[in-house]
Amino acid sequence: MLRLKQLKQQKDANPNKTIDVNATAKLRISQDISKLDIPKICKVEHPEPDNIMLLKLTVTPDENIYKDAVVPFIMNFSCNYPFEPPKIKCTKKIYHPNIDLDGNICLNILRDDWTPALDIQSIIIGIVFLFTHFNSDDPLNKDAAEMLAQNAAQFERNVRQALAGSRVDGVNYDRLYASDSHLGRGFGYGRY
Repeated sequence: MLRLKQLKQQKDANPNKTIDVNATAKLRISQDISKLDIPKICKVEHPEPDNIMLLKLTVTPDENIYKDAVVPFIMNFSCNYPFEPPKIKCTKKIYHPNIDLDGNICLNILRDDWTPALDIQSIIIGIVFLFTHFNSDDPLNKDAAEMLAQNAAQFERNVRQALAGSRVDGVNYDRLYASDSHLGRGFGYGRY
């Protein structure tokens, strides 16, 4: 509220000057991007080159049951960043306990545990973590979480089927495999 009051005072003092209410957020985003040291399985880009407030993250896990999938996310930052987290969505339909069918992500640092000390690097690491450590205790996709808890082997089959762009439990999933190299290969998985 104080920031809005200050911006209004600046606008009143300089009526012909345009004030960029996103300036602070843009500066922080630029700083975050300049410090990025992301894993090789990630790619960050600007889908709209003139809009730094929008980033595309692509994660291509190289292990676990999501190996070889290409999973795109959009990060949409508001003028309140870093005081509030960006809105993040998976732009493709994926079978995952912590990502719902609308692309919403269940990641604690994007909700209750967010602090301005966190940055884009922290968010990326958190998203990558979701592909190796599923949280079936706080799921967004309850069907996937129940399957994971009840039958890990069937969960794995459902993941592979969904990543191939097939139908699972009455839902059509987007094809997320970049190639057919995953066919005929079993997946070992670690801790859930």
